[in-house]
Amino acid sequence: MESHVSHRNRLWLYIFVGLVVFYLVAPALIVVPVSFSSTTSLAFPPAGWSTRWYEAFFGQEKWIGSLWVSLRVAFGTMILATVTGIAASYALHMSGFRLRTAIRATLVSPLAVPAILIAVGIFFVFARLGGLLNTIHGLILGHAVVAMPFVILTMSAGFESFDMSQEMVARSLGASRFKAFMTVTLPQLKFSVATAMLLAFLVSFDELIISLMVSSGPVSTLSRVTFATLRDDVDPTLAAVSTLMLVMTSVPPLILHIVTTRSKREDA
Repeated sequence: MESHVSHRNRLWLYIFVGLVVFYLVAPALIVVPVSFSSTTSLAFPPAGWSTRWYEAFFGQEKWIGSLWVSLRVAFGTMILATVTGIAASYALHMSGFRLRTAIRATLVSPLAVPAILIAVGIFFVFARLGGLLNTIHGLILGHAVVAMPFVILTMSAGFESFDMSQEMVARSLGASRFKAFMTVTLPQLKFSVATAMLLAFLVSFDELIISLMVSSGPVSTLSRVTFATLRDDVDPTLAAVSTLMLVMTSVPPLILHIVTTRSKREDA
């Protein structure tokens, strides 16, 4: 028989978890006030307040250009990784092939392989093929390698929780496999698809190592330009960039979580 543990007795656990969360989150949040500093150096707490570093960010071509490149690449990666990842997840889920576990493990293996090894391998493949280095298409293909495992894992979980007999009923009524998938299966997995798309976008937007290996100059992503600036010239503009990236990578998942939770409550 399980005994109830009161909140008072678990107070130490709440405090411990709170300290761990604070330790993990605090370094990221410090850049927010630093980005509004009026001084020319990184200092916390700021001696004064100003938006000059955000004005500097939006007023310099290198930042705006790299941001536009990152958004284009992230959007392209999201489309490519989501389409191929959903197709692969569906095929592996429906197939009775004995090696499907090994194939799934191979497809998600970029999560376990060091990023630098993947980046070097992509660089040599692109160099051998030609025409892909320093291009948007090359960046999209490279980022899709590390983004697709997140799509496959997310969609595999979605397919496992879905009753595939609904699709079989649609097919028994005359619908083709593709039509049954698009009109019956996929709409009911819309939150899994949205999560997979968001993860693919964020993975691409934050990707640095592959971008360092396969892009430069006008095709540099925001993360690559940030890294180069951090190495050569440190100023609070980097804090403004970090704050913007923090907002872009934290607000969309929060919105998706709120929408998903509200939709599930309405369905219940």
